Amino acid sequence: MRNLVIAENPKNWSLELRDATMISARQYLTDPAYFDARGLRIFNLCRSYRYQSVGYYVSLLAMARGHRALPSIETIQDLKSPTLTRVVAGDLDELMQKSLRHVEGDHFTLSVYFGRNVAKRYDELSSRLFRLFQAPMLRAEFIRADGEWTLRTIGPIDRKDISESHKAFLSDAASRYFAETPRAPRTRRGAQYELAVLHRPDEENSPSNAGALKRFAKVARELSMNPQLIEAEDFSRLAEFDALLIRATTAVNHYTYRFARRAAAEGLAVIDDPASIVRCTNKVYMAELLDRHEVPTPKTLIVHRDNRDDVESAIGLPCILKTPDGSFSSGVKKAETIDELKTLLDDMFEKSDLLIAQEFTPTEFDWRVGVLEGRPLFVCKYYMAKQHWQITKVQGKSVDYGKVESVIVDSAPKNIVRTAVKAARLIGDGLYGVDLKEVHGQPKVIEVNDNPNIDKGFEDSILGDVLYERILRWLMERVDRRRQGGGRI
Repeated sequence: MRNLVIAENPKNWSLELRDATMISARQYLTDPAYFDARGLRIFNLCRSYRYQSVGYYVSLLAMARGHRALPSIETIQDLKSPTLTRVVAGDLDELMQKSLRHVEGDHFTLSVYFGRNVAKRYDELSSRLFRLFQAPMLRAEFIRADGEWTLRTIGPIDRKDISESHKAFLSDAASRYFAETPRAPRTRRGAQYELAVLHRPDEENSPSNAGALKRFAKVARELSMNPQLIEAEDFSRLAEFDALLIRATTAVNHYTYRFARRAAAEGLAVIDDPASIVRCTNKVYMAELLDRHEVPTPKTLIVHRDNRDDVESAIGLPCILKTPDGSFSSGVKKAETIDELKTLLDDMFEKSDLLIAQEFTPTEFDWRVGVLEGRPLFVCKYYMAKQHWQITKVQGKSVDYGKVESVIVDSAPKNIVRTAVKAARLIGDGLYGVDLKEVHGQPKVIEVNDNPNIDKGFEDSILGDVLYERILRWLMERVDRRRQGGGRI
């Protein structure tokens, strides 16, 4: 792949570049030789990326010509967003505190040249910022307040603001980057779809174990898809793909939701789509929705400070208390006595103004019905952890799980499957996991999950590769629909 470095006036630059050619922006924009050229990587060093500036048009036309541009139009827009800057600051918080802990004073400026800084101690932070905002040269400003560092601004560096002592390093950083294998995925021969699988390698309760991720990749390749595992730092790469499969635990105030929103805006096929994440990750919304559509649930009350004294009479004891956004049994507590109820409510109201109180319905296991496109995909029994009332039992750092038993869909109770499908269809047509209890032979929906577990050896134990194929074909069909319609999905 050929590397082109673009600047308004190359004569103003004293870079010594290997494996790259520098040309003027005017030449790139107007010379017919670049209109139909293939296999170009464009490194846009124009002094401004503002809307309709020369720098803006270099990246815009690079996209139109099928060239890879740094920064891309998407990155240019991201650099203008104060909101995204604040979000990134949250995602990088631990690394920021670690990297800047020895800095004296309460203000620090970091210059990032092709993902590197002149001081090696800031290499990791520079690399992460570059992966999030892929622009050749970045300047990040940090401030410290109350002992904590925060990312204040990030943006491109103007040539005139590059210190003389940094220029040799810039040349070396650029040449090293040009010599590297491109980060963008290389499409396999015959691959028709680029698939991003978002995961978090260090996640304790990942919705897909390592074996499942491998099976997703294996089946994807058999379907002429080119799968790539991506992580939180790869936000700026989304435009490279046709579809996004999120296999990290989702939440609205979280990078997974930003990935879903960005992917949907780019026209990618997405599991989980942003609307489903919003709907499923809030138990207050879920309680209202299921009640309005007369889906059977355990006795449920939306609790606020004014009706907290009604919980005992409306629900009874023991009862289950839930914060709206808990996952994997977190934020779910059992109140056995009135004193315990009052204490738990006090604690939980510190985190949320609304809570869920639900009738305690003990069962040996919960049903989990996987639903895709409004049709049942798999059925499992999730048994309670030993000597516990939940499927997971957390004791300090150790977590015990109940066993999982897969059931053939046609062998599962029809009213369980039928009720699960009805609940899932209220959310959308994507992939969901509906949790139900069976009480005296009748189904009671606990919740609908947007990010159901797909683990090797558990949910796939009956369908095997067919389970993965159905999910991936759902994505493929939506990519085809977009291509045929010439627009977004």
